[in-house]
Amino acid sequence: MKRRSPSQPKRRRTSCPAKSDGRLTHLDRRGAARMVDVSRKNITRRRAVASAWVHMAPATLRRITTGKMPKGDVFAVARLAGIAAAKKTPDFIPLCHVLPLDAVEITLEPISAKTVGIRATAVARARTGVEMEALVAVSAAALALYDMCKAVDRGIVIGPIRLEEKAGGQSGRWMRPRSA
Repeated sequence: MKRRSPSQPKRRRTSCPAKSDGRLTHLDRRGAARMVDVSRKNITRRRAVASAWVHMAPATLRRITTGKMPKGDVFAVARLAGIAAAKKTPDFIPLCHVLPLDAVEITLEPISAKTVGIRATAVARARTGVEMEALVAVSAAALALYDMCKAVDRGIVIGPIRLEEKAGGQSGRWMRPRSA
């Protein structure tokens, strides 16, 4: 093992999937994109939570919560869109593995007078994580919410969309720091 000299900066652990030698796992030795071989990994319980915020006019959110949107129950449609999208993640993200999802839960709730918070939790017993499934789920739920409301509010803004936590596998548990 190479020793780090005191003048060399300490290597930080990155959030990118990388091998111990620093190479990204989705690139082969020539730099071409590839699907990672996970066949030698153990099957473990994987869980990931992602979130999204959808910002809108306060009047739009009042219409959603009082059931007065022209297209119907906005939260119900967004929830179903998120669940359906999680199950189709490899169709959107080409290098994702097809995973046997055990559960996908989507929650939507007002977190201010003009913002809806969306959380998606994906769970599977698999050889690779479900972070992308959770991220795709909140993204689709946010887009469906926009679609349901665009007739009354075209100024809706989606974001941030981010991973909040993941558990399982070799890298163990990761949680977004509260200050982030």
